[in-house]
Amino acid sequence: MKNHIIISKIIKPFKKKIGVDGDKSISIRCVLMASQAIGTSKIYNLLDSEDVNNSLVAIKKLGINYKKFDNYHKIFGLGINGYDQNKSVKIYAGNSGTLARLILGLLVNTKKKIIITGDNSLSKRDFSRVTEPLKGFGASIISKNNSLPVQILGSEFLRPINYIEKRGSAQCKSSIMLASLKTSGTTFIKAKKSRNHTELLFKYLKIPIIVSSRKKYDLIKIKGPSNFKGFEYKVPGDMSSCSFFIVLALLSKNSEILIKNININETRTGIIKILNKMNAKILFKNKKKYKGELIGDILVKSKENLRGIVCPKKYNSSAIDEFLIIFLVAAKAKGVSSFKNLEELNKKESPRLEIALKFLDMIGIKYLRYKNDIKIYGNPNLNLSGNYIIKNFRKDHRVFMMSCIAALTFGGKWKIHDKDSINSSFPNFLHKIQELGAKIN
Repeated sequence: MKNHIIISKIIKPFKKKIGVDGDKSISIRCVLMASQAIGTSKIYNLLDSEDVNNSLVAIKKLGINYKKFDNYHKIFGLGINGYDQNKSVKIYAGNSGTLARLILGLLVNTKKKIIITGDNSLSKRDFSRVTEPLKGFGASIISKNNSLPVQILGSEFLRPINYIEKRGSAQCKSSIMLASLKTSGTTFIKAKKSRNHTELLFKYLKIPIIVSSRKKYDLIKIKGPSNFKGFEYKVPGDMSSCSFFIVLALLSKNSEILIKNININETRTGIIKILNKMNAKILFKNKKKYKGELIGDILVKSKENLRGIVCPKKYNSSAIDEFLIIFLVAAKAKGVSSFKNLEELNKKESPRLEIALKFLDMIGIKYLRYKNDIKIYGNPNLNLSGNYIIKNFRKDHRVFMMSCIAALTFGGKWKIHDKDSINSSFPNFLHKIQELGAKIN
């Protein structure tokens, strides 16, 4: 079966209501937290993707059973010391940095050696940012070149740590938080602002946590050891998946879309703030709180007079997974768009900043780069007619989806390889854009 698609026509005007799949970040956290709960948890709308399914396989290897039903999963937790301590296992995290880094935090007290592996892309990413602080708890961790595979052997004499997270990485922060569940005493974390799904889950589950918010960072205190009971949770739609449809509607003439039941947590809506500063008019509808998370519908209408932006650095962490698709808007906007301190883009599934610049070169958009800062010189009249091939991008799902949106809005004939990359986060992506009228071969 071929593993590429052809797009040779821009999408026709549309006016639709859609939903997107469950939030990946929350899905993985729910699986891991349920595996540590005492009793049965029921999780609805769990994302059915490779990353989440690898999380389920991982807890199964560690002795935690689960059962899948039509619209929910049951996970039978055995408490914070419930993982099988009597055998060494190898856990495959696939492409998921969230799974690999967070589960390391839960293994700081394992009595047998556990090995974490991943695919080629994940195995090139830096793991010292979690392995070094986890060693501070007392765990023994071995890795070559600070990358996967990582071997961890826990300690029964864990000690709390003081940790400063400087990158704005929710994965690193969450790994330390999960390790603190198993540690006697209080762990202190000073963390640069980033996604706070783990903090909200801790609060919902009545785990002893205090979060003090400052302008640029949060102070987090967690007292352990902390057991908690099984829970029910309905996973909302994923903002990162939603972002592709936001930009598709924004750049398509005479189009409008309402995307239902999306996680609009403040730490995830950087893309909305950035695009609205570029003269989009994206609105939230039917907002409500659900177990700490803010949920709502997103209304987007097409916009022709988009303008460049000097993007505030404060939005970087809350839009880190969406910058590729934001760059498409900058390419079509009038004027210059400036983005700074994007070094974390090259620490993702692929070197996304490097790939983005090659992409801009390919479609004829001028830019200037200085280290990790870029300026994009937009062309409101951008209208492509050539042939474009997208390949060799380390099977990064967001590069694939961004390329599809470019093909559907900029024109030209596109051959986009590695369509199976979307299985890690959004297997229904192609089906969803076809629902909107996209022609794909």
